Amino acid sequence: MKTRIITAAVLIPIALCILIIFPPIVLTLVLSAISTTAAYEFLKATKTIKYKRTLIYTMVTATLIPPTIFISTLIPNATLVLLNVFLPISFIFFSLLLIDVLLAQKGEILTKFRLIPLALCAGVLIPFLLSTLINLKTMPYGNLLVMLPVIISILTDSGAYFTGIAIGKRKPFPKISPKKTTEGFIGGIIIGTFATVVYATIIANTTPLNVIIPATALFGLIGSITTEIGDLSFSLIKRKCDIKDYGTLIPGHGGILDRLDGMILCAPTVYLLISLIPAIII
Repeated sequence: MKTRIITAAVLIPIALCILIIFPPIVLTLVLSAISTTAAYEFLKATKTIKYKRTLIYTMVTATLIPPTIFISTLIPNATLVLLNVFLPISFIFFSLLLIDVLLAQKGEILTKFRLIPLALCAGVLIPFLLSTLINLKTMPYGNLLVMLPVIISILTDSGAYFTGIAIGKRKPFPKISPKKTTEGFIGGIIIGTFATVVYATIIANTTPLNVIIPATALFGLIGSITTEIGDLSFSLIKRKCDIKDYGTLIPGHGGILDRLDGMILCAPTVYLLISLIPAIII
């Protein structure tokens, strides 16, 4: 616990500077490094890291996705950028994976074919979902909007953890996540939603933004639920792969995927909600 707290005390100020103070390009570069590391952790966890060509293809693609999303935010016709850049990158990656299958020895063909969806998830899906933070950051008042999924994810995770310790008894998913409790799950959602309302109230009273508090409460509720789902999903993968953590990069927390598992679903959810529901109006 001590190591976990010290690590958080060091990383939180750095993360806040990247999210709030520094320009979007810094967040893009950081997410590029995070996506590359996450791709490595994912393939290592699924015991497919020994296929070196696939590992290289996956890590390179994961590195390129965040800059592609950033470029799309700079050009008025973002859809055109995604069609002309993002899709070709994904198609080339998929083609390389198929070629790798065809070049495999007879006994490895089926194994490498099964590796394709894992590589696509690590190299394309996870970086793409995390890169919605870039979309939020580049919006007007993006330094405030990008904090929404961060606050929801962190407070939901912490709320679930401490509620579970305090009053947790029922364990609904003992085979997926033995330490998670029903009380912790509900507590995380309540605290994540409450934290969102508090944050929305603060920006409503300190900025020119017109904030509809009940709508932001909905953001917090849905964001907290998707955070919990993301956490459980990646916990399921860990159990199936018979590992405790995805890595050891972050002392006391595990790997990148251990720390950002909830964010992977929360960030795109919040981005979609902000895009579709006029809860925060400039």
